[in-house]
Amino acid sequence: MNMSTHASLAERAARVAVVAAAHAEAVDAEGRFPREAIDAMAAERLLSIQVPRDLGGEGAGFSEIAEVCCTLGQSCAAAAMVFAMHHIKLSSLVSHGAESEWHRAFMRRVADEQLLLASATTEGGIGGNLRNSLCAIEVDGERCRLEKDATVISYGAHADAILITSRAHKDAPSTDQVMTVFTRDQYTIERTHVWDTLGMRGTCSDGFLFKGEAPAEQILPKPFAEIAAQSMLAASHLLWSGVWYGIAVNAVTRAQGFVRAAARKSPGTPPPGALRLAEASNLLQMMKSNVIAGLREYEAASLDPDRLSSMGFAVAMNNVKIASSETVLAIVNHAMLICGIMGYKNGTPFSLGRHLRDAHSAQLMISNDRILGNTSNLLLVQKQDTSLLG
Repeated sequence: MNMSTHASLAERAARVAVVAAAHAEAVDAEGRFPREAIDAMAAERLLSIQVPRDLGGEGAGFSEIAEVCCTLGQSCAAAAMVFAMHHIKLSSLVSHGAESEWHRAFMRRVADEQLLLASATTEGGIGGNLRNSLCAIEVDGERCRLEKDATVISYGAHADAILITSRAHKDAPSTDQVMTVFTRDQYTIERTHVWDTLGMRGTCSDGFLFKGEAPAEQILPKPFAEIAAQSMLAASHLLWSGVWYGIAVNAVTRAQGFVRAAARKSPGTPPPGALRLAEASNLLQMMKSNVIAGLREYEAASLDPDRLSSMGFAVAMNNVKIASSETVLAIVNHAMLICGIMGYKNGTPFSLGRHLRDAHSAQLMISNDRILGNTSNLLLVQKQDTSLLG
């Protein structure tokens, strides 16, 4: 059956969103993995939509994947974030593993078995700078071994494979990195930190001591510097933004429902929250435009490797992330003020506590301060774009 049409993808995402919504409150309250939603994604074959068609996937682009992120984000932000992070890792394989027979075969497995991919880029001693590693992969003939103190591996205990960064060899500088795929049967993880957080509780982003051994051919052939610049950072900023937009949409939808209910009770009298709802709608449109512009910029740049690695592209993607992560909080706060105590209370049709807590993670997922510092350095030499149409 051909399930690759846009309508079919939207229908499948909507079915998963229903499942995610049914369990969202329990996932948040219990801080547990959204197993029901992830199983539904696998049943709808959403975990492989990015895999090329010749490897069993659907060849979906970032715009289609971001739309699914948005749909899921309106139901359960944690489940949507797991989906986004899975596809961020898959983008590294699709963009940089096509010339490796092992990685092509692994993408076939992802499609056939609906494998869930996790990421291990953070490490004790380096803070949140994913472009530095302390650990180094050891290559011995046709085998490789790696031990890493990974302070965060989102849903690491539930993943079928982990894509992990390290120095390319023991004498390499911290920025000379590679990324390696380890499947579940090739590593052990020992929990070192427990994920007990304000929001995004269902991502179960515990810390682990990772120990793995695998064939050396599982090391991605491109340096991680290229993977990060050409696919991973753009995928992160765009797909995360899709999730955050979903949170914002649902918050505004709840606020709109509250204002409409108030209007029905007092015909002819504008409800107190009506003007603030208009402001929230304005912010939501700005956020949507920002994400769409970022997706279009990526799609244009993906056809030109030089543009994909350019400073202008990096600035554009950084700006998408900064704007989305800040605007989602402003929108949810507007919605909270509109709904008042009914938004502040849990268990009402207008409850926004989970939205607000989840949205606060947005500015911390790759710290906005770190991103702004990077952008400021780029702008010292990057010429400002002065055209409305780019």
